[in-house]
Amino acid sequence: MIQISQWRAHRTRFLNQWHARMATRARGHVRGFVSSPEPRTIGSFARGRQLTAGNFLFAGSLISAPDTSPWELEAPDTAFAQALHGFSWLDDLAAVGDGVSRRAAQDWLWEWIARYGNGRGVGWSPDLTGRRLIRWINHAIFMLQGAGERAPDSEAFYLSLTQQTRFLSKRWHAAAPGLARFEALTGLIYAGLSLEGLEELADPAIKALARECETQIDEQGGLPTRNPEELLDVFTLLTWAAAALSDAGRGTPQPHLAAIERIAPTLRTLRHSDGSLARFHGGGRGAEGWLDHALASSGVRTAQPEGLSMGYARLSAGRTSVIIDASAPPSGAASANAHASTLAFELTSGRRPLIVNCGSGASFGLDWRRAGRATPSHSVLILGGYSSARLEGPDKRTGIEALIDGPTHVPIEITPVTDGMKFQGGHDGYVQTHGLTHARTLELTHDGRAVAGEDMLIAMEEAAQRRFDRALDQTKLKGIGYEIRFHLHPEVDATLDLGGAAVSMALKSGEIWVFRHDGTCDLALEAGAYLETTRLKPRASSQIVLTGRAINPATRVRWSLSKAQETAIGVRDLERDDPFADDDQL
Repeated sequence: MIQISQWRAHRTRFLNQWHARMATRARGHVRGFVSSPEPRTIGSFARGRQLTAGNFLFAGSLISAPDTSPWELEAPDTAFAQALHGFSWLDDLAAVGDGVSRRAAQDWLWEWIARYGNGRGVGWSPDLTGRRLIRWINHAIFMLQGAGERAPDSEAFYLSLTQQTRFLSKRWHAAAPGLARFEALTGLIYAGLSLEGLEELADPAIKALARECETQIDEQGGLPTRNPEELLDVFTLLTWAAAALSDAGRGTPQPHLAAIERIAPTLRTLRHSDGSLARFHGGGRGAEGWLDHALASSGVRTAQPEGLSMGYARLSAGRTSVIIDASAPPSGAASANAHASTLAFELTSGRRPLIVNCGSGASFGLDWRRAGRATPSHSVLILGGYSSARLEGPDKRTGIEALIDGPTHVPIEITPVTDGMKFQGGHDGYVQTHGLTHARTLELTHDGRAVAGEDMLIAMEEAAQRRFDRALDQTKLKGIGYEIRFHLHPEVDATLDLGGAAVSMALKSGEIWVFRHDGTCDLALEAGAYLETTRLKPRASSQIVLTGRAINPATRVRWSLSKAQETAIGVRDLERDDPFADDDQL
C-alpha cells in the first residue's frame, strides 16, 4: 500500500509539472480584466511593515534578510516555501499600501514570474495556484498602478495569469478533497470570470464547486476534519466565489448557497465571545476580525442551531462563552491533524481567553506536533497517562500520523436548568484500556459568572468492570492515576490561594476568576505551553492540574470556576493585543 501511495504521489507531481510546462508554452493571452477586480482579502498592516523591513515570518519560521528578495532565501521547510508561493502575503503589503510596499510587491511578483513562471517550483500545485490567482486578481490595481516604465512587466503579468488559469483548468481535480480543492476551484472561478476571453473555463469550475459543497459540507455545516479554522477558510472562499458570480451577473448554484447557509450558524457556534475561533483539531483562533468580517459579508443571519455544530457544543451567557468538543474525533484521512480532545473545553470571558487548549504545535517540529495532539494538551481528564485516542505510526511517504483507537460512543445532552444551561457528555475512549467511561458535566449560570463542573470515571457494564479490576490489580490496588488539566491563556496571571486550596486568576481586563474543587484531588499550578503558528516558539503559560487515583468503579470530582465577587458585571476592556509586541514574535 505504501508503494502504491508513493507511486500516486509521484504521478501527481509529474502531471502537475507536465501540465504547468504545457500551459506556459501555449500561445496567446488575455490583455485585461472584464471589470476592475474588487479586493476581498484582508491583510495585516503590522505584518506588511515587517515584510518591507525584511522580516519574513511564515509557517512559524523567521528569516531576517533586509534588502533581500524572498525568492533568494533558502526556505527552512516545505510549509515556508508553500506560504511564499501562495502569495497570501500580498494581502499584508496591500494593507500598508504605500510606495515602499507597492514596489516590494511588484518586484517580488515580477521576480516570481521570471524564476518560476515557466512551470517550475513548488508553487505549481492546484491549491497554491488557486490561492495565488485570487491574490493577483484581488490586488491587480495595487500591483499595476504607478507602473510607468514597468509596462513590459504588466504584459508578463497578464501572460502569467493566463497560463496559471489554463493549468488550473486541467489540474484542479488533482487537489485533495477539502480546503485544497475549494482553493483551486475558487481561484479558477475568479480567473475565469475576471479575465477577458477565459469565461468558458469558469462554467465547469462553478459546477464542480457546487458538487464539492454537497459532498464535503455535512448537514451540521461542518467538514470531516472538524477543524474550525479550516471551516472558516472554506466559508470565506465560498462567499468570495458567490460575490464574484454576483458581480459578473451570474447566478450562484443552489448547493453553493445552501452550503454558505449551513456553515454560517456553525461558525457562530464556534465563535468565542472575543470574536475568535475555538482551537480544536489543528485549528487556531483565526486572524483578528476575520471571522466577524466573513460572517457579515455572507449576509446570512441564521441563528445558532440547537444541539451540536460540527460536533461542538456551546454554552454562552453574559460575557462568557464555553465551547466543548462533544463528538468522536475525525478518523481516516480526515484525522491527519486531529487531536485527542473529546470533552475538552475552552472558556472566554469578554475579550479575554481564560481556559484554552494548547493548540497545534505543527510549526514547531514533530515533537511539538505530537504533544499538541495528545490529550494532556487539552483542558480535560487524562487517565493512566493515556490519551483518549492514539497516533498511528507515521506514513513512510508523508510522515502523517492518523488518529486511531479514539472514542466511538459520545452521548451528550444539553438542557436548561433553574439558573443556567447544563452540558452532559461522556466518551468510551478509556473503556478498552481501563474499563472506564469518562463523563463530564458543565453548568453555566445565566449571568455567565460561574461554571460548575463535574468529571466522573465509571465502569458501566460487567465486562468493563472486569477490565477495570484487571487494570486496578496492575497498580497493586493503589488506584489508577488520573489528571484533570485546565490550561490557562498566557496572559492569565494565576496564583495559588487559600493555602493551596484554590487558584486565583487575573485577566488583563481586570476580572478575577477563582478555581475551586471538592478536595478529593491534589491541586497544583504547573508550567504549560501555548502553541500559535504565528509565533517563533511556544509561549510560556500555566495550567491547573487536579491529580487523583481511581480505586472504585465510580469516581467523581467536582470543581468550579467563578468570578470573584468584587469583579464588576460590566468591564470596560479597551486594551488591544499587539501580535508584534514581544521579542518572541520577531
